[in-house]
Amino acid sequence: MHNDHVYVSVVHYPALNKEKKWVCTSFTTLDFHDIARPARTYELAGYYIVQPLEAQQFVIKEQIKYWTEGFGASFNPRRSMAGSLVRVVSSITEMLEKIKEEKGKYPKLIATSAKKYPQTVSYSQMKEILSKKDDVYLILFGTGWGMPPELVESCDYILEPILGPGEYNHLSVRNAAAIILDRLFSINRC
Repeated sequence: MHNDHVYVSVVHYPALNKEKKWVCTSFTTLDFHDIARPARTYELAGYYIVQPLEAQQFVIKEQIKYWTEGFGASFNPRRSMAGSLVRVVSSITEMLEKIKEEKGKYPKLIATSAKKYPQTVSYSQMKEILSKKDDVYLILFGTGWGMPPELVESCDYILEPILGPGEYNHLSVRNAAAIILDRLFSINRC
């Protein structure tokens, strides 16, 4: 895998609601494939779903089984390849420990946000950093109304927001992940 030093994650907790309170958001089955497939396309090391609720974990684990061992694996081998990247964990801490077990060191954290922070880096800067393959990296995607500022600001890097021509800025995590992964890992030249 060309980018096996990079992981991606969808964080369901902690997340913010409209009132800026910490909540746990729900997993959607669309997020499974719509993030696993670009993660596989750009040859990332893995895709973690941070979900502390056991009932939600059960749904995610059943989906992983279906696409990697069950009928889905033989029905659509390409989805099986993408599904094999998916892992579910209860917390960010557990995810960091699992990556350390696999790679021998903790990943540097890359936050994504619809807001600009003082320490924001551009996609070209981040693409250059990632191309050196000096470290292990984990890109965090928020759900709901985004990740709490405390979490975002604790990361090693914060990517600039995806901006359209107007003021509306509320992409789904699936859309944001696809756009960001393409900006960071695409070999296409414009």
